[in-house]
Amino acid sequence: MKLSFELPEGSAPSTLSFEARHLVIAGWTGRDTAAIEHHIEELAELGVPAPSAVPLFYRVATQQLSQADVVQVVGADTSGEVEPLLFLHGGEFFVSIGSDHTDRALEAHSVALSKQICVKPVARSAWRLADVQERWDTLVLRSWIEEGGEWRLYQEGTLAALRPPADLLARCAAADGEPADGFAMTCGTVGAIGGIRPAARFRMELVDEHTGRRIAHEYRAVSLPIVA
Repeated sequence: MKLSFELPEGSAPSTLSFEARHLVIAGWTGRDTAAIEHHIEELAELGVPAPSAVPLFYRVATQQLSQADVVQVVGADTSGEVEPLLFLHGGEFFVSIGSDHTDRALEAHSVALSKQICVKPVARSAWRLADVQERWDTLVLRSWIEEGGEWRLYQEGTLAALRPPADLLARCAAADGEPADGFAMTCGTVGAIGGIRPAARFRMELVDEHTGRRIAHEYRAVSLPIVA
């Protein structure tokens, strides 16, 4: 799957074309054990079984990545989650954001399948990881959902809540081999304000308050009917 990213003003090159060959969704990546337990309990209320390991690395087909503004899903029980997205291009890591859009009804039966079945929307801009590595923990992750015709803050927190990139990459390499060009990995998320719930419209952003830069994306999920 080919994706195109704009880099910050003054970068050379100003854009890059990335061909994803290996996609990993990292789950249960929080540094705070209590927060992880809370998220597990949050999902348990939806009937989702506890993970077999923490963190856990799910393989997902790269064709599920999309930079479209409108995606299609099956049924009305899906929702997004904003996550940092790391990808390796030309021997260098870059960071963007993606939504781990998930089928919540299917999640009660299989987390892996619930992640595989949904498109993963991705922003169209990125930063070099090296440029934000030292202040990684200060980067702010946010998302909004549309409810009742209004945008409501759905997630907010700094990346200090998540395991740092080096830790996740090392753990993923131990489980799945060393990453090569074409590797992409989402890095986990922060808790949903008011609980996880379906929403058709989703906004997300990653903000570097030190520079004032932000990576943002918005998309709409169109529900297809479930035909038995």
